[in-house]
Amino acid sequence: MTTRRRFTLTQYLIEQRRRFPSASGDFNALVLDVALACKAIARSVAFGELTGVLGNPVVDVATSLNVQGEEQKRLDVISNEYFTQMTEWGGHLAGMASEEMDEPYQIPDTLQRGKYMLVFDPLDGSSNIDVNVTVGSIFSILRAPQEVIDSGRDVVEADFLQPGAQQLAAGYALYGPTTMLVLTVGNGVAGFTLDPNLGQFMLTHPTMTVPEDTQEFAINASNSRFWEAPVKRYVDECLAGKTGPRGKDFNMRWIASMVAEAHRILMRGGVFMYPRDTKDASKPGRLRLLYEANPVGMLIEQAGGRASTGREPMLAVRPTSLHQRIGLVFGSKNEVERIERYHAEPQAFKDERNPLFAERSLFRD
Repeated sequence: MTTRRRFTLTQYLIEQRRRFPSASGDFNALVLDVALACKAIARSVAFGELTGVLGNPVVDVATSLNVQGEEQKRLDVISNEYFTQMTEWGGHLAGMASEEMDEPYQIPDTLQRGKYMLVFDPLDGSSNIDVNVTVGSIFSILRAPQEVIDSGRDVVEADFLQPGAQQLAAGYALYGPTTMLVLTVGNGVAGFTLDPNLGQFMLTHPTMTVPEDTQEFAINASNSRFWEAPVKRYVDECLAGKTGPRGKDFNMRWIASMVAEAHRILMRGGVFMYPRDTKDASKPGRLRLLYEANPVGMLIEQAGGRASTGREPMLAVRPTSLHQRIGLVFGSKNEVERIERYHAEPQAFKDERNPLFAERSLFRD
C-alpha cells in the first residue's frame, strides 16, 4: 500500500517562494515563527483548566480590560505573549500591533529589525473558551513603509493604516478537535493540520475554495431590532424559504467565534454577517478592521469568495485608526453581492412600524 506524501508548511513555503527568485527567505521565516506561536497557543488551549488558564480574568483589575473595553482572559494575555516573544527575535519585523495592546509593539533595540509588520488577534473567540467552543488566532503580514525600513525608527500607528489589498499574507489558526493553520500568501488558500506526532503542520487542504452559491447564513439574530433595512430584507427573504422570493430553504448558523465561522465557510460555503447596526451609534461595526476583517477578507477572496462592508469591498477600506471597528459580510460570492445590491438600492422597504404595510418576519421590531 502506497502512503500518500504530504508536504509540511516549510516545504509549502519553499515552493511558494520559487515564484520570487530574488526573495531572501525572511518572509518564510516569519510565517514559520507565527506558526510556532500558534502551536504554543494550541497546547495551552488543549490543556484547558488543567493549567488554570481558563475562566479567570487577569488579576490586576486596572489592566483587566483591553483597549476594546473587553475583559481580558488569562489566555488572551498568554497568547499575546506567545505571538510577541516568538516573532520579535528573528530580525524580520519592524513592529507589531495586537488587539490586546493599546499601542504598536516595538522590537527591542537589542534585536535586529526587518521589513515586515505583523498584526494579530491572538485569541479570537476567547469569551467562549470556558464552554469548549472552537477558538483561534488571526494574523496579517504587511510590508513596513520604506522610510521605516531605511531609518530603523520605531513604528507608529500611521504605519499600520494600510488597506487590506496591501496585505502580503493572512491566515488563522483554529484550535478545535484538530489544530489547523489556514494561510494565503497571495496565491490561493491552503489548509494545514497539526500532526501531534511530528509537531509539524502538514498540508491537508491544498486548494480551499468558497462555493459561489449557498443555503446557509450566519448572523446574531438577537441584534435584529438594530439591523439596517437591507440586512433585515435579506434575512427575512432567507427565512421565508421555498415559499419566499428566494425559492429555497436556508439554514442559519451562529457559533460566535469568527475563526470557526470563517472555517466553515471555507470548507463548505455560506455567508457570515456582522453588519453595521444602530445598537451603539459610536461604533460603526463590531469587528476590528486590521486584526479580523482584513485578514479574513483576504482569505475569503483568495478562495473565490467575497468580503464587504455591505457598501464597499472590505479590502478597499483605508483604515483611520489602529483599533478601528467595521461591519463585515463575507462568504459565497453571489450572496454577498446580493447583500451589497440591497444596500445600494433606494430604500424601497415599507415602514414596518405601520401595521397596514408591515411584512411578516420572525424579527419584527
